[in-house]
Amino acid sequence: QVQLKESGGGLVQPGGSLRLSCEASGDTFNNYAMGWFRQPPGKEREFVAVISWSGGSADYTYSVKGRFTISRDNDKNTVYLQMNNLKPEDTGLYYCGIANFRALSPSMRARHRDRNYDNWGQGTQVTVSS
Repeated sequence: QVQLKESGGGLVQPGGSLRLSCEASGDTFNNYAMGWFRQPPGKEREFVAVISWSGGSADYTYSVKGRFTISRDNDKNTVYLQMNNLKPEDTGLYYCGIANFRALSPSMRARHRDRNYDNWGQGTQVTVSS
């Protein structure tokens, strides 16, 4: 079973940047799309970004487009989330998950639904505050 471990979170001022990493153990990482989700305080987990198995396609929730970039290094079994121009509303516990699809062919609704991801890590906390 693949295990995921997120890292890179922290406290940052508005306008700052962070780079999250999600390292996977196991040999199935390269076969599936990978997603980042977040859980704001007092709210449910929500979709942030997803990247295809090859890294050739990506999709983002509207609020982070132009600010966040998802990428992956299949040789290192790692997916990244570069977050720039952070805002207080980006605060939350960030998780990565393995999708049950390879390419970004499912509907947007399916790609953004957390039930289509598995093997969640423990999360890494991102706090954006002055």
